[in-house]
Parts: sequence; structure tokens; C-alpha cells
Amino acid sequence: MDTTLSEKKIAVLGSGANGASIGADLFRAGHDVSFIEQWPEHVEAIRANGIRVEMPDVTETTRVPVFHLCEVATLREQFDVVLVLVKAYDTRWACELIKPHVKSDGLVVGMQNGMTIDAMADVVGAERTIGSVIEIASTMFIPGIVQRDTTRAKSWYAVGAFDTKAQGREEEVASLLRQSGHVEITSDIRSAKWMKLVANATELVPSAILDMTVMEAVEVPGMREFMTEAGREAARTAVELGNHLVPILGLREENIGTAEDFAEQLLGVVHDEYSIPGQKTTVLQDWTKGRRSEVDQVNGLVVEQQRKLGGKAPVNERIVEIAHKIESGEINREAGNVDLLLA
Repeated sequence: MDTTLSEKKIAVLGSGANGASIGADLFRAGHDVSFIEQWPEHVEAIRANGIRVEMPDVTETTRVPVFHLCEVATLREQFDVVLVLVKAYDTRWACELIKPHVKSDGLVVGMQNGMTIDAMADVVGAERTIGSVIEIASTMFIPGIVQRDTTRAKSWYAVGAFDTKAQGREEEVASLLRQSGHVEITSDIRSAKWMKLVANATELVPSAILDMTVMEAVEVPGMREFMTEAGREAARTAVELGNHLVPILGLREENIGTAEDFAEQLLGVVHDEYSIPGQKTTVLQDWTKGRRSEVDQVNGLVVEQQRKLGGKAPVNERIVEIAHKIESGEINREAGNVDLLLA
């Protein structure tokens, strides 16, 4: 391919807190970027005022072209790279939506939580699918305004090909994402995605059930041990499925240890290196906004895969059960739920 980076057309499909922040980084670096977003007020705010990204070290406002989902059918151009940052449960339909607008040799990059790469490859083809693991903390409660708690210097990405058909093209994506943070190329993106799922199973939903940040939740008596065990179940599941314990988020190979150690290592890294006081996880943000969470794509996936393996993941089962009760309105998210988690 002789298309230079500056000539590539890039779409950010799902331009919420993380998507808009990353897309703004690429746009400011000179790339041809378009946002595609499903929150109407957010789209209109960006059109009127640009996307405002407030970071610890700088605040930037960037005017990026943005489209409603309903306007995708009117697009006549095709994209070289599509960064997908919709919720994990929206992956399949979102990929079907964008598929006609991806060049025959284009790439679709899954940057969400959960194991979304199989659904993506099923829709757009294995030869066009790149997986990604990201560590960037952002929130958005006001349309057009992102609070990005992670500076570019602290943001971390891994990219890898879904299978051999896409191998050799990882650098095309890595070179873009370097405008937004540190990037590593991995030869085992499936394992890397599972390692991020281990971290998410440990932290996201258990802390949100208590209506707390991760930093607050780990200080509740018994919760650090409970959260770590949820991660251990996820790590054991990943290994039993044939994945490998691989370093992510700056962990070093020699510090990984066993599946039993891995969840505790990740919790320590996220708590010490990537968390700040008051930082809400994506699940707590979703529940605060009245949205459903990705619990079924994270803790629920651990439970589902263990059942297929003939085993059980009782801690993750409890997390899923309580999360479903919160989402159905049966109970509230509150600190008193610690008794339900630790029962």
C-alpha cells in the first residue's frame, strides 16, 4: 500500500470519552479523522464548539468532523482505518454498520473491553481485524467535554493482528496511536486482551457495586481479597482456554508469576500507576448515567467460559448476579452491598 499516514482516512466509531480523546490526538497530529457517535447531544456539541479534552497537564479544544449514526448511510467515502470504541455489547451491529465504508484493504481496530475481536473478524474479515488493549482513563458527563485523567505520557496501548492474514500490518495502527500514548506491538493479541479482561474483572464491577472508585473499594475490609480472587478466576480461565500470561500495562515478563499471582500484580499496577482519587470506572459511569454496563462481557464471560470448561467461577458469578440486580432496579449500588459480595 502506498497511502501515506497523512492521507489515510480514519473513523472513530464510538466517540465517547476515550474515543473522542484518542481521535482528537490523531486529528491534532495532522491525520484525517472523523467521529461517528450515537449520543445526539454530544454530536451537536462537538459541531458547535469542538471536542474539549481536559487533561492534567493541558486542556485542548479540537474541531473534528462528526457524524450521527443515522448519517453513516449518507457517507460516500471509505475509511482506511476504523477505531472501534463502542461498548463491547454493541460490537457486532456497529461493525455491520461501518463495514460498507471500510476499504477492501482497510483495517478495523477493536479497542473496547472484553473479547470483541472474534465478532469483529466475523463481520469485517480476519484479514482486516486488528485487536487492541488500551489503558486510558476518561470520563464524560457533559456533551462535548472529556475529562481525561491520563496524560499522553501515561497512556498505554497494545496492538496485534487477529490472525496471520493481518500480520505485518500492526505498525499501520501503532504509528497512529503513538500520537496518543506509548504503544507496544504484540504477537498474541488474544492473550493480551484476556489479560486486560483479568484486570477489568478484578476492578470495574466490584467497585461500582459499592458505588465507589477502585481506590476506595480496595480499602474496604475484605474487598481487596475479593477483587483479587475475581481476577484469579479470570486468569485461570484464560490459561485453561489456551492463552498465555503476557505482560501488559508496563508489567515485566519476569514479574508475571503464576495465574494466581497475576491478578494481584495487575490490581497493584492499576491502583498505583493509573488510578487517581475520585476516578470513576466505566461501569460506575454507565450506572450513574442510567446505562447498562459491560458486566456480561467481562465477569459474565469468565462465568460462561468456565461453564464450557466444566468448571465454576463463583466469585464472578456473585458479581454478575448482584450487578444484574442493580441494573434491574431491584437493589441500589451502595457501600452496604459489601455484605452481599462477601457473603
